[in-house]
Amino acid sequence: MKKSYIKCALLSLAITTFSTGCEDFLDREVPGKLSEEGFYLTDSDALQATTSIYDIMQAHYNTAWTSIYMVKLMPSDESNAAGSGPGDQPAYQNLDDFNFDSENAAVKAAWDLTYRAIFRANKVINKVQPENALRKRLIAEAKFLRAFNYLELVSLWGDVPLVLDEIPAEQFTSTSRSPKAAVYAQMEKDLTEAIVDLPLKSAYSGGDRFRVSKGTAQALLGKIHLYQEKWADAATQFETVISSNEYGLESSVGRVFSKAGEFGKESLFEISYSSIEGYNWGNFPWGSQPESNIHLQLMGPRSDYYVKAPTDSLIGGWGFNSPKAKLFDAFVAAGDTKRRATTIMSQPELEAKGGKWTTDSGYEYEGFFQRKYGTYLSQTSSEEGDTPELNYGTNWRMMRYADVLLMAAEANYRTGSVGKAQQYLNMVRLRSELPAVLAGGTDLFNAIVRERQLELAFEGFRYQDLVRWGLAAQELGPLGYKQGTHNLLPIPGTDVRVAGLSQNPGY
Repeated sequence: MKKSYIKCALLSLAITTFSTGCEDFLDREVPGKLSEEGFYLTDSDALQATTSIYDIMQAHYNTAWTSIYMVKLMPSDESNAAGSGPGDQPAYQNLDDFNFDSENAAVKAAWDLTYRAIFRANKVINKVQPENALRKRLIAEAKFLRAFNYLELVSLWGDVPLVLDEIPAEQFTSTSRSPKAAVYAQMEKDLTEAIVDLPLKSAYSGGDRFRVSKGTAQALLGKIHLYQEKWADAATQFETVISSNEYGLESSVGRVFSKAGEFGKESLFEISYSSIEGYNWGNFPWGSQPESNIHLQLMGPRSDYYVKAPTDSLIGGWGFNSPKAKLFDAFVAAGDTKRRATTIMSQPELEAKGGKWTTDSGYEYEGFFQRKYGTYLSQTSSEEGDTPELNYGTNWRMMRYADVLLMAAEANYRTGSVGKAQQYLNMVRLRSELPAVLAGGTDLFNAIVRERQLELAFEGFRYQDLVRWGLAAQELGPLGYKQGTHNLLPIPGTDVRVAGLSQNPGY
């Protein structure tokens, strides 16, 4: 999983690659090249092809410096882009300021890499023959991964091209955006079929722990129903996951995001990285696809001014994703001390532990440090000349059980099952030693909104949650959000100009 198994140009959506100007290169014969007709025929081929989907998604969340994680995080009210100044990674700065357009490099890369993952999934789904149990499972994995990526697309861009196979050259400019309803219907179909052939999480072990399971697909199907406001269907899928007894809450949020918590009982889906590549300033693959999680270094406290506390393993980084006071204040208002300690730290808390912040300012610094995806020495390597800043092996937690419980709480609230909504909400709160919520009605919904804000802080869900709840203008308006424009990202300009795709309003 850590290495790309298919190094040939598995390009993304054909209408995107049409504009790259690389036709001459693609027309050349490559010595030793394996024809596609000779691939996808064996179990080994199918395994490699399926693993390559996970591999491109690893790049999707990590490619320097256009991670979809940051694309989803920056428009939220959780953190500032920060960094060294306004010119540092302008694509992220513009997303943070709601000053982005269709030429934003991070938005374009997020779109491109999502379709590259779909391209690879389509290959497995269409070319691997389901002749045995292994191949059926791998096809099911590909169907999940295709659905996962299409959910990213429709929730961020709205109507998008629904591509289920290769696009012939003559159709490059006639492949249009499909209505969201059609894309959602395809996702539901993919997941319903995948669930049949996916094993339970407990059936995986060792090096296969990164693979999606039956519960992963059921949870994603529930999320897709939730996003469509099919409340009863969503509640049914989440109930299946909960009653499977395959998952549970870890002892703390800190445990979830520790090295020991990777692929633990709370994990449904993670994108994994390695701390054993031995990167240093001379061999790191800048601008490519590192096997370590370089975005951890990007988000560490700005090392120009940060001095770690003697007893703390949180070291300095490049200062992006700097928390807003609004988030810290929300933890304080909720009386949420245990969970806050593993999520966000104030400057006075740093100083009380013996650390320092050595300036009175810092670009977009509001006095707080992000700890959930922290730059911890325990999650990197300094052995044999390794540079700690370049070897974080921290996984992105894409789907976890606490999120499933909170989505189940929301779905049950919407169907009028107040008792179940309270039950699932309070299971998450109890873990953080918070009192049970006994309210109903609007107060219960507001409690679910607040719990998702605090439990899932810095995980990349807040912006999409606010948009789907109709709360984005209220919460993000002071930051520059404009309803009717910023509820969707712009279609990349290249695809508008070359492929003739229609643009979203306001861009």
